[in-house]
This record gives sequence, structure tokens and C-alpha cells, in this order.
Amino acid sequence: QVQLVESGGGLVQAGDSLRLSCVASGRALSIEDMTWVRRAPGKEREFVARLPPNNSALYADSVKGRFTISRDYVKKTLFLQMNSLKIEDTAVYFCGARLGSTYVYGSQGTQVTVYS
Repeated sequence: QVQLVESGGGLVQAGDSLRLSCVASGRALSIEDMTWVRRAPGKEREFVARLPPNNSALYADSVKGRFTISRDYVKKTLFLQMNSLKIEDTAVYFCGARLGSTYVYGSQGTQVTVYS
């Protein structure tokens, strides 16, 4: 199994930046894709970004050009650099990891709140 712990969220003003982190433990070496998703109040979970094994990152249109996903394989950590934050980015952010056909997500997430 893999355990994922997210951190780095906070309360920021629109236009500010944040960097989220997700540390993997357990069978971290078996991880293939890694993903960031988010859930805003009253909304369904939404895809944010994905980093497949070939490192060709994929982004939701709503964050393209503002967010950057990256991974430190040595530290077993996934990052999400978020620039030019908007109010609509307010959500709880979760990271996910794919091992074969199974996707595992962090259980707590990290809260990002953007105010005007």
C-alpha cells in the first residue's frame, strides 16, 4: 500500500502563490502516475493536474499556465506550484497515486482558500 500526506495549503489573496506538497510512503517506488485533484464546497471532485511516467504533465484548462506539477523521486514527493491564484481555486486539494490499475488518494487533503 501507499500512504499520501498533503500539505502546504493556506489562506492567500487572489494573485498570490502557494506550493503544495504530497509525501508518499509505503510502496512509493511502485507509484506510476501521480495526480492532483480538488474538491470545492458543494462541488464534485475535479481533476487539476497529472504527471505520468513520461513526465508529460497534463492540466485542467482552468489551471493551465498558472499551475505546475512536479515530482521529486528521491524525496518521494509530489508538488503543485500554484501561481496567480483565483477565488475559484478555493478547494481542498488531494494528491493521488496510481499503482497498476489502482488509484490511491490522500485522506486529509490540504485546504486552499483564496480571497479577493
